[in-house]
Formats: sequence, structure tokens, C-alpha cells
Amino acid sequence: MTVNAIPELMSISALRTGYLRGSFTPAEVVESIIERAKDTEDYHVWITPPSRERITTYLEKLQHLSITEYPLWGIPFAIKDNIEVQGWPVTAGCPEFSSDSEQHAVVVERLIAAGAIPVGKTNLDQFATGLVGTRSPYGETRNALRPELISGGSSSGSAVAVALGQAAFSLGTDTAGSGRIPAALHGLVGYKPAVGAWPSTGLVPACRSIDCITVFTHHLEDAISVDRIVRGPHAEDAFSKTRPLGPTRAPAKWLLPKGELTFFGPFAEAYETAWQTAKQALLQSGVHVEEVDISMLQEAAALLYEGPLVAERWAELEMFVEQHPGALFPVTEKVLRTGSKETFTAAALFRAQHRLAEIRRSTAEWLHNAVLVLPTCGGTWTREQVQQDPIQTNSHMGLYTNHCNLLDLSAIAVPAGKAADDMPFGITLFTLPEQEASMVEAARILEPHHKRLLVAVCGLHMRGMSLEPQMTGLGAFFVEETRTAPEYRLYKLNTSPAKPGLVHSLEEGTSIDLELWSMPLSSFGLFTAAIPAPLGIGKIQLQDGRVVSGFICEASAAQDAVDMSHLGGWRNIVSVDAVGTK
Repeated sequence: MTVNAIPELMSISALRTGYLRGSFTPAEVVESIIERAKDTEDYHVWITPPSRERITTYLEKLQHLSITEYPLWGIPFAIKDNIEVQGWPVTAGCPEFSSDSEQHAVVVERLIAAGAIPVGKTNLDQFATGLVGTRSPYGETRNALRPELISGGSSSGSAVAVALGQAAFSLGTDTAGSGRIPAALHGLVGYKPAVGAWPSTGLVPACRSIDCITVFTHHLEDAISVDRIVRGPHAEDAFSKTRPLGPTRAPAKWLLPKGELTFFGPFAEAYETAWQTAKQALLQSGVHVEEVDISMLQEAAALLYEGPLVAERWAELEMFVEQHPGALFPVTEKVLRTGSKETFTAAALFRAQHRLAEIRRSTAEWLHNAVLVLPTCGGTWTREQVQQDPIQTNSHMGLYTNHCNLLDLSAIAVPAGKAADDMPFGITLFTLPEQEASMVEAARILEPHHKRLLVAVCGLHMRGMSLEPQMTGLGAFFVEETRTAPEYRLYKLNTSPAKPGLVHSLEEGTSIDLELWSMPLSSFGLFTAAIPAPLGIGKIQLQDGRVVSGFICEASAAQDAVDMSHLGGWRNIVSVDAVGTK
């Protein structure tokens, strides 16, 4: 083994490939992580740093496990230090709060059971109260790419550990954006499941009713791998729920915010340019886009810190704060104590909850079969600027994130280009919990290294038809139902089995039902090569004006075929044929 054999930026697939090839062992990976952590101590990533003494037990267990049977065998992961690991201290970013954990948090236990190796506990904004990564007595966590900038918080160390190659993935938490903003500032994926989908037992709560444990990774598929293992309720967790992912298909609609957005900080102009670039790429991708007014989301977000809902944070920590004067960062205590305002009465809390219910209902209506796309954050700051104005700079960071858990939404933050050199730009996808799988498929579409194109099918390749497995086998997935422009004829070809022939009509035409599928560009050649004459792939104009690739038929083949255009689509033709054979 050489040090160079261990990936600089770790991923599940890269490490498993290295293990299977014998390029390195889990023990050697851990040694590398320990050395990397020592080399970057001034970044203040860790509270309980990686050490041989703490990790050896987990390495020894691997000797009795098969890599082929344990999906996370030998995969090192970091844990935010408000999540418990048995026998390790948990501080929540406050030395006087520290105590040794008697058991693993449920998510940690499930990951270890799958073969993963916990390597250390990461720094955070104290008591997960902050979005900047500077509110810790263990030091300000520096941005991994530009140390003068903030790392984002509160899951600051968790994001930086992955960005610096000191873990393949890391656990964070998210109440108002803490599992997404640090991802955006480091070009990572930040996956926040639906509230309760991952058990929170073993988490020091910020707002117990809406807290989520999250994951940071370099690649979407790694986040999905972690989700498969930790998702599911736990009998002793009063807030965990059975929240399956739902059907795996891309959303029918992509929602963009209507009007101009707010950008802030010293790089506001660069962030706005990056957003416009990402927005135009989506508009030109061929997916169905609509604009929505997001003012309701911002109204909901304001309730989290400016309204009586902040009292939940105070309810969790009031006793500790009062019994330990001076233990908290002044800015942290100031934020927490806002929850004790006399104006935040029980009546005010119920009024806020009633308004949230109204916003939640309206949001659910326009998110039905849809995904909302927003910038993860509208800018960033230097650490010095945050020191000068710790409240307002932090407040700005949550502009596009704070609403999420209050409205019971799932979210995933993904990279979307750059705002400047060493300054990633990120967007977040939001959807309803029952459509979380659609959100994941939408994120796949946006992955820059997975180029895809829309393919229109009108017959045997549609869902439920005999050739659907050919589509899924090539990595394609269903996007939406649509229709052609009224310029086509649909024929039942004289083949066995019968196939549809879609012909562009120079005379009278009609609209024909289609399905749009998203296919990897790398699979498109194999797909087209398998299409028999007289069928082929050409350009099809849709009813809404879009032009996509899809099945067309040579006009000469229509001479011996039956014109079935009046039925409007192949499914209707199949239904008529089925009735006729009875």
C-alpha cells in the first residue's frame, strides 16, 4: 500500500473498489485519516478527533464480516458532536455539557451494523444554533476551500471532514438548514430526509419536533446508500415515522421562484449570476417548468426564529442554561433566550401553528408531483464579517432553508456550478415526503457527470408495456405523460407483435399520447441501435412547443398499416384490441 493509493476525496464506491483490489485496507485508510486530521488541526474540524484507540474496536469487528455482505464494510464516517456514539463524549459544542454516551444513536448503530467505521466527532455551532460555523468554543471551523470564509453551520465540521478527505460521509443535523448550507459552501450533497424518516434517538435536540439527522457526501449515490440503511422507524423514538420513499420517477413539474431573489454578502453578484446560469440550464433541459410565489415559504421561515416557535429551543435547554451561567457563547445564549419572551404566549404559539397549517396545505397543493428548486443560500461571508455582525449574517444564511422542516418537506442540496474560484454554488430541491424518491430522481437529472436526454416513446416502451424493462435496463426513468403537437398520425403496423408507427403528417394531423423518459446519454447509442426498421429516432414536437428525441416511423410503412390516430394513443389502441378479442 502507498499513501497515494487512498483516494484524496473518499467515496463509498472508491473505497470498496480499493478494498476488493487489495490496494489498501480499512486500517490503512484509518491511519491516513488520522494523519490528515493532524495536518489540518487549525481548521477546527474535530471535537473528538480520529484516534487509533477509539477506532480499533470497529476495525477488529470487520475481520469477522464479509465485504460482499455488508454494504458499508470499512467505510469511515464522521459524526456531528450532538449525536451519540457509545463510550465517546458528546458535547453539543459546549464543554460543560459534555458527558460520555451510554449507547449509540439509532442511526449510528444501524450504520455500524452495516460495516461502517465511526472515526470521530465533529465541531458545530454550539447546540446546533447557527448557520455559520463560527459559534464554537472549540474554534471557528474554516471553509475547506477558502479558509477565510465561513464553513456554514451548524454542521460545520461534518461538511469539512468530507471535503478534506477525512471521511467518506458524515452525519449532520438539520433544523433550519444546518445539513444543507455547509454542503453548498463545499460543493457537497446534503441529504435531509423527511422529518421522522430517520430516527433521532441519541440526538441532543435543538427543536425536537422538527430535528432531522442528515448526511454529507461527495456523490448522490453515497447519500442514497446511507438512506437505505438508516431509514425506518424505531420503537423507542416517539418522533420517528414510517415514511417510505414512494414511487421512483422524476417529478412531473419543476417549480422555480417567481420574480427576483435576494442575494447578499460580498459575493452577492457572483451568487446571482450562478443562480441565473443554473436556472437557464433547467429551463433549457426539456423538463416542464412553472413559476410559483415563494413568499409563503419566507413567512413560514420567519416563524422559526422571529415567532413563538423559537420557544421549543428554549424548552430543551432552559434548565441547563440557567444552571450553568456563562457556559454558552453569548450569541448562542442570546438566540436561545428569545424563546422566553413574554409575548410568546401559548395563544401566540397556537396562532403561529394555525398559520403554518394553512401554509403547509397551500405548499402541498403546488408541490403535488413537483419539485421546488431554490438556491441553497443567497451568498456567503468571511469569518471576520460574521464576527462583526453575528446575528444578521447568520439570519441571511437561512433565507432559503428555514421553512423546510416547519412545512414537513424533504430536501436535498446539490452542487450547481461555481460562483467564483473555489466557491461552489448549490441549489436545493424540495418536495413532499411521499414524493421523496422523485426528488432523488430529480437530483440525478442535475448531476453534471451524468448527462441525460429526454426520449419520447409512444408504444411498447411505455410503462406497463412489454419493452419497459429495456428502458429501465438502460438506466432510463419515466418523467411525464404528454402529447405531440397536432401534426402527427399514429398507425398500427403490420408486425408481430403489433407496433405503433408515429408519422409526421404534412396534411391533417392530430395530437398523440406520449411518455417522456430520461435516459443516460451513454445509453442512447445502444438504445437506437436496437430499434428495427421501419422505426427510428427523430425529433418530435410536443404540444407545449418543446422538441425532443423520440420514436418516428418511415412514411412508406404507413401504406400497409391501419390508421388509428382517432384513438389518440397506443394505450387506447391496446384497450380496443383487448375488447375486440373477447
